Amino acid sequence: MEIINIRRSVRSYSNKPVEKEKVELLLRAAMQAPSARNQQPWHFIVVDDEETLQALATVSRNVQMLKEAPLAIIVLIDSESLTAPLMAPQDASAATQNILLKAVDLDLGTCWCGVYPREERMEALASILNVPDRFQVFSLIAVGYPKDKAANRFVDRFDPARVHYNKF
Repeated sequence: MEIINIRRSVRSYSNKPVEKEKVELLLRAAMQAPSARNQQPWHFIVVDDEETLQALATVSRNVQMLKEAPLAIIVLIDSESLTAPLMAPQDASAATQNILLKAVDLDLGTCWCGVYPREERMEALASILNVPDRFQVFSLIAVGYPKDKAANRFVDRFDPARVHYNKF
């Protein structure tokens, strides 16, 4: 529960590279996510090339942290593998969240940058990354070591007024 409680969106990173072993652990966590009918629609692009990260940072003002992040993971949906197409965004969301949580466990910071369903963002990222047409760009995650060591910290967001039992 601690990992869930302390995870925050991190937008400022040190220049320390993320170790390959940690990248694999993030991807392993993503692929353990639940998916509708076990369709596992995800593919991932790992970007650690500075030129490509800078290009990705031009897609939206909301992804400016990529200018200093040492790594990004892009989550894709394979539209040709779907047995429950309407559920694929939920599947990709679960995979994305698993990456965010595992990152905290590895002393990393992340920021989930919204892409889907914004067509202009999806198309821009697909173009930069040479994504084949059968794949949808779903999310972009900035990854790195936080500049602020206290970036992942507990903030109590529980609000009992938002909880309803049996009926609204």
